[in-house]
Amino acid sequence: MFKKVKENKKGFTLAELLIVVAIIAVLVAISIPIFSTQLNKAKWAVDEANARSIYAQLAADYLTDTTPTIEGATSGTAVSIAGGTTTIKIDSQEYKFQGKGTITITVGTGTTPAKVEIDESTFAGNNAKATFASAAKTSTEN
Repeated sequence: MFKKVKENKKGFTLAELLIVVAIIAVLVAISIPIFSTQLNKAKWAVDEANARSIYAQLAADYLTDTTPTIEGATSGTAVSIAGGTTTIKIDSQEYKFQGKGTITITVGTGTTPAKVEIDESTFAGNNAKATFASAAKTSTEN
């Protein structure tokens, strides 16, 4: 009278699929803050390298008594790095900063040495501060 229907047990149940989706959602929620932190650290590393390059160029200009041309910054004044891309051009070389914070560039003149300070501690953590400064020339070096 009644025919037995063959059950087809292929595939996953809805409950199994929901569990997999929930696990993936938890993993994504954990990884996003970690990725964001690593991205900020990478931007800081690039900005620090650019600050070091600016310092090297300013120190060379200071030691050779050359006055550099700076666009995007004034000597001794902090330049705000707003988080987009801030460009500072020294002579013909462009330096791009992508973090958030300030950079202060001091051009060396006379006995005042060249100095570059960068502070992105609010953006990339407490260790995101650096100062690059040369020693002042003595009167015999001038």
